[in-house]
Amino acid sequence: MQREYRAAPGKRVELPPDFVGGCAMKAKAKESLQGTEKEFLDIFKTLCYSRSSWQVWADLMSAIACSLSNAADRTQGHYERREQEYAECIKRLGSVETPARLFAVIVEALEHNPEQDFLGKMYMNLELGNHWKGQFFTPYNVCKMMSEMTIGNVSAEIERRGYVSICDPACGAGATLIAAANTLHRQREDFQHHVLFAGQDVDRVVALMCYIQLSLLGCAGYICVGNTLTNPQAGHVLFPEEKEGQELWYMPMFMSQIWDGRRRVHMMDMLLGRSAKLFENKTAGYTFFFEFDEKEARYGN
Repeated sequence: MQREYRAAPGKRVELPPDFVGGCAMKAKAKESLQGTEKEFLDIFKTLCYSRSSWQVWADLMSAIACSLSNAADRTQGHYERREQEYAECIKRLGSVETPARLFAVIVEALEHNPEQDFLGKMYMNLELGNHWKGQFFTPYNVCKMMSEMTIGNVSAEIERRGYVSICDPACGAGATLIAAANTLHRQREDFQHHVLFAGQDVDRVVALMCYIQLSLLGCAGYICVGNTLTNPQAGHVLFPEEKEGQELWYMPMFMSQIWDGRRRVHMMDMLLGRSAKLFENKTAGYTFFFEFDEKEARYGN
């Protein structure tokens, strides 16, 4: 029997009961979790008796990310690999109970206050940031100000296209994308169904932190683990290409019916060639023009 885990208000994601998400519900039933920073840190430190905080954090983020991914993403190669990674991480963490309690705290924190970068704050409080790489997370209040200054009225574009996309090529723990989602929510835009969030970061652990938080907020999109400068994301925004040296993590909402429908419609458009225009030229031959974002690429004579 499968349990349901509430990923965001009004949105539910089914998780197998042996995953962290299923056990998180048990943890919430057994104790009253408030989703506070102190609560998270106190529970987290109980896992660090024989391993470094960094090792425990990396395994915790991987386990939670794998449980969320495998609840919805059945892409060939993803599910099996992440199922194995999940099992290995839980084994190193000792058991599923404590990671489940930590997951439940994260859920409560974002339920009570979605206007925050909870995991980013915990990461910095534990002094896990890599200062040698110049790693520093932009404070959420700064991200909120930036999103309010840069995001205009997107209603017309949504009406025309059905959705808009937002990309952060150095997403970190996701503060900028979280701020963008909340700004759109204040504009009364349904960001879960009409906004696609894409992020990329070279640091796998912080990229998974971004993936976890956006997934729990009910955002649709994906996070790419890879170097934005030397190995940037490629492909159509609805069909990202997972290149060598990259990992793609699809958010559960991206696998929902409405986003799956958009991918199907786009695929049909490509197969039927609706974007192709046939013109007769002066030599009685034919020339095909394909429209790509108001640009035309010419093929043939």
